[in-house]
Parts: sequence; structure tokens; C-alpha cells
Amino acid sequence: MTDGELTLGEVSDLSRQVLERVSQAVVGKAEALELVLAGVLAGGHVLLEDYPGLAKTLAARSFAQALGLEFRRVQFTPDLLPSDVTGGFVYDQKESEFVFRPGPIFTGLLLADEINRTPPKTQAALLESMQEHQVTVEGQTFPLPTPFHVLATANPVEYEGTYPLPEAQLDRFMLRIGFGYPSPAEEWEVLRRRMSRRREDQTVEAVTDAAGLLAAQQAVERVTVDDTVGQYCVDLAAATRRDSQVLVGASPRGSLALLLTARAYAVIKGRDYVVPEDVKAVAVAALAHRITVRPELWLHEVTGATVVRTVLGSVAAPPTVVAAR
Repeated sequence: MTDGELTLGEVSDLSRQVLERVSQAVVGKAEALELVLAGVLAGGHVLLEDYPGLAKTLAARSFAQALGLEFRRVQFTPDLLPSDVTGGFVYDQKESEFVFRPGPIFTGLLLADEINRTPPKTQAALLESMQEHQVTVEGQTFPLPTPFHVLATANPVEYEGTYPLPEAQLDRFMLRIGFGYPSPAEEWEVLRRRMSRRREDQTVEAVTDAAGLLAAQQAVERVTVDDTVGQYCVDLAAATRRDSQVLVGASPRGSLALLLTARAYAVIKGRDYVVPEDVKAVAVAALAHRITVRPELWLHEVTGATVVRTVLGSVAAPPTVVAAR
């Protein structure tokens, strides 16, 4: 909890505590959890895409608890309406007028669970809120709380009963992260913990609150980024556009997401400056979902992640520069 500014060292300690608390609920997945936290510290939204049952929802709820944010969960279904997310006007008989009733999107952290199980019209209801931090209903605009973050979960597009997210909405997510299946040892640890606590529900204690998270995000803005590292981010995004396997490469929004996330990742790792390794660590999560691969290459299992790994191997990284403070 805080009422003032935080130093970058304090943000690094705060990040470590948050990850420790979340790890009490989510077994393993340390790298993926670091990326989720980096996305939040960078002020962005995160898409968790993987098969069902891999702790995506648990991770989102645990981060909300550890960060002390007001939390709402929306289960996206084929019959969900945009007003079910944003809210709408209802008639107040006592006042004889229509009043706005806020929807679940008016919160600190919204868990959009299985976002690709609902049709595009409802998916699009999130677009304005994710980019502009506001909701417009019947011509009236309502600001969202600050901070406001969306952690969305999605099943793979190939999974039955899903609707592919449109490119415009995918681009609104700063990061897309997959958890993957646990190792046998991690899976046994999940079972062991469930038997030990003797109940299904899991909760973690708050490390900070909304004001503390805002202070941490403001501190991240002070992270030093050498010009060569910024140019490296631009070069990586530009290389995805030139790749022969790509129909549409990463936009400038992709290079910006890469830089912003790398700053937050550097703080999580205990540094007040960004090194090329930070950029490499977040590159796949920041760029892969912004790349459209040529359709004829899908059968060859070429994906956006494949392209990003290719450009990481072909674009020369600058030397590490330790900035003087």
C-alpha cells in the first residue's frame, strides 16, 4: 500500500512479492507469470490463450487478489450481449427517467473468460474500453476506473465452438501468453496442494492496492532505455513485415508494446535499465499475435511465434549498455 511515489527498487520488490503470492495458487509457469505481470506494470491488457484446464482463470483471479484490485469476471458465451458487459440504461420508476446501470467492465481488473466463445459483436464491446478506458452507451461516455486492465482467456482457435478474435481486437492486447501443459512433477504438485488444503477455492493475500499499482506503473516510466535498444525494437517489428512467410507484419503498435513491456520486465528482474535480453524475453508474447501468416503455410505449422523467433535470430542485437544514473 502506498500514498506516494515508489522507487524502481521498491517496484522490483513489490513484483517479487506479487509473483510469490500468485505462485501459491498457480504451480510452475514462472516465466508466463512474469510476462503477465510485465504486461500489467506496462499498463496493458493480456490475453491468456491455451487449452482448457491450464490455470488461466486461476492465474487471472490470483493476480487481481495479489494486486488488490476490484475484480469482476464475465463468462463469455454465444448469447452474451454487448450491454451485458458495458451496462445500459434502465428506467427508474421512482425518478421517472432512464439511468445508466454500469456493467461488470467498470472494475479494476476484468476477467474476460473464454473471450473467443462469444460472437464478434460482443467481442467488439471491449475495443473502446481497452484502448480509450471509457465506455460509450447511447451517445453518452462514461470513464472507467483507474487502473483498468483486462485479462482475457481464450481457447485455441481450432477448438470447437470458438470465434477467432478479429485482428483489431488482438492488437489491443499488449501480450498474448500461453501456459502450456505442466510437467509431471508440477501436475503432481497441483494434486498434492489440493489434497492439503481440503477445499477447492484458492485465495492469495493482497500485496498492494489500486493506488500502489498506479505508483508502480508511474515508476516504470522512469526506466532508462538506450536509443540502441529502442531501435532494436523497431528493427524487430520491421523485420516481421519483410519476412516472406508473412501476409501482414507487426505494426508500430507492436514495437511500442515490445518496448513498454521490456521496461516492465527489466524492473521485475531488478534493473532500472533495459537490456536486449529483456526485449528478447518478451518478443514472442508482444509480437506473435500481431502477425498474419500466409494461409498456404498453415499446413506447415508456421505461426506468428515461428516468425518472431526467426527474426530474433536474424536481427543483430545491440551491445548491452549499462546506463549511468
